[in-house]
Parts: sequence; structure tokens; C-alpha cells
Amino acid sequence: MPRRISRRRVIAGLSAASLAAPLVGRRAFAAAPEPSRVTPELIAAARKEGRVVWYTSIDLPVAEGIAKAFEAKYAGISMRVERSGAERVFQRIGQEHGSNIHAVDLVNSSDAAHLIVWKRDGLLAPYVPEDVALHYPEEHKDPDGMFATCRATLSVVGYNTKQVTPAEAPKSFADLLDPKWAGKIVKAHPGYSGTIMTATHQISRDIGWQFFEKLAQQRVMQVQSATDPPRKIAAGERAVMADGSEYVMFRLKERNEPVEIVYPTEGTPLVNGPNGVFKNAPNPNAARLAQSFMFSLECQQLMVDIGGLRSLHGLVKEKPARKALSEIKLMKDDAAAVEQQAEEIKARYARLFKV
Repeated sequence: MPRRISRRRVIAGLSAASLAAPLVGRRAFAAAPEPSRVTPELIAAARKEGRVVWYTSIDLPVAEGIAKAFEAKYAGISMRVERSGAERVFQRIGQEHGSNIHAVDLVNSSDAAHLIVWKRDGLLAPYVPEDVALHYPEEHKDPDGMFATCRATLSVVGYNTKQVTPAEAPKSFADLLDPKWAGKIVKAHPGYSGTIMTATHQISRDIGWQFFEKLAQQRVMQVQSATDPPRKIAAGERAVMADGSEYVMFRLKERNEPVEIVYPTEGTPLVNGPNGVFKNAPNPNAARLAQSFMFSLECQQLMVDIGGLRSLHGLVKEKPARKALSEIKLMKDDAAAVEQQAEEIKARYARLFKV
């Protein structure tokens, strides 16, 4: 399940590779550039390149829907989606950069700590789409213009409505420790999923590692991606999920699959997913055009309506049938702390769950 190459080794490789380039590494950054509009000149330059490569941890059907919308808006430019778990995406980019391979144009990660590392090591290019400047909260924008939160989701608890009644369903993380759920729980892995890495940090910080110590005794089915637990409970393979992507649950519910979401009483982990453009992008103009598109009201509303994701764009409207973000008790995302503690979190988790 976990990555074979540790985050520490990837970071070390990135830093070593950065030493070969001027003005790269742990340096001071200039102020964020002026916001950029989509101009006819940018579109023409992007069409000349003809393609853009996007590495992402967004569930593949949603990511491909975004790509198709981009291609429909900008005919003549193809978007290639390379989807994997966020921790695997991070590893892949580290390996490619260490080998002087520049294959990725822009990236989205559900582990916001990755963007901190890529920025610190000089891999990202400053670019601020106009929509980011006008419609996004300051706390979701990098002050140097290297990245911004393109999408958010929650890591929720859930259950199969054919196997569990609302009355007996867990209402909290503590409820998952009831012996009646032994052998009936599925959860994802922080060594693969950025969503679960982020959620594990928040839960261990706010509730304590004793929760995971006890949960590990519940004979939990371990899967990789945060998108997997919702599908496991929908298929009836497990009755309850301890974590998983809210947006996948939304999409399953809206297809009348037998699943229900639980927002734990202790608080629900909030997972921010930033986008960034790479400095050595092979298609730099298409990368910037795609970055502007993904932060646009058009694409953000698509992500919400079709993808089930949460948007920080000030003009986006939430679906009425879904619980509003403002009504949910949230745990706080802290990407800088995750970046510092990731290796410890993975090691401790692996010991507890023996995976």
C-alpha cells in the first residue's frame, strides 16, 4: 500500500536537483505577479502547442469531465489527464525532476503540502488567474502567486443504507470504535491518498492517535485511494467507511446508490486541493490557459454540479440538496504541519494497521 520511496527521499532529491539551476531552492520570492486575463494571444500560443498535461489526484471520471470541458472550450488543444493518488503523484514528479524529465504542465494535489515543497524547491512558476485575484479568499492563495486552492472536499464517514439504519449508523469517530462494527469498516491509506494523509493529520491532532490505535483493532479493510471506501460500501463489501471523499459520495447518492454521508460530531476533515503550473512545463502557454480555465466560474461550477467538489470561488453556487459547507463543523487544514509530519504519520499508521 504505502509508497516505496519516502517523502523525505523525494524532497531530498528535489533539493539536490534544484542546486543545479540558478535562483532555485530555498530563496526569497518576489511578490505575486499581476493577475492574468485569458487573451487571444494566450489562446493562440496555447493552440500552437496543441496539448497540456495535467497530473491530478481527482477521481478519474471527474478529472476527465474537466478535461473534456476544456477541450470543448478551446478546440485544438488536448488535455491529457494523468491520475493517481496524490502521494504517488508527488513521488512521480520527484523522480521525473531528479532525472531532468519535464513531462507535467500543471498539477492538482489533495495534499496541499506538496505545493509547499514544489514551491520551496523552485519547481513552480508564478501565475495568478484573474478569477483567483477577484473571487478567492486570501487564505486560499499563495502570497507569491505560485498556487491556489482549485477545489476542496471533505473526508467523511459513511454507511450502506441497506445494511445500516440511520438510527444505528455511527454519528462520530468515537462511534466507529463500537465492537458491533468490527470487520465491517473500510478505510483508505495516507501513504497513497493525499486526502487521507490530510485527514489523518487533522484527526490525530484534534482527537489523538488513541483513536487510530483503537480503530486498528476493528479488523478494518484497508484500501488505497480516498475514492475507494465510498465504492466499497456502495457495493456492500463493507457496511461503514471510516474515511473517504465526500464528492464521490455525492455522486453515488445522486445515482441512487445505497450510501449515506455522516459528518462526525467531533468535526470533519477539510481537504484543500491546490493547482500549480510548473516552471519547466513543456507546454507553458497551454498550462497557463488551463490554469485560468480551472479557476474560472464556468469550470468551478462544473466541478460542484457534476463532480461533487467544493469550490472557494465566491460566485459559485452550491447544490441545494447538499449540506452547505457553512453548516458543517470542520477541522482545520494545515498544509505546513502536514509537510513537517508526513513521514511520522505514515510510519505510525503503518505500525498500527500493519500495512
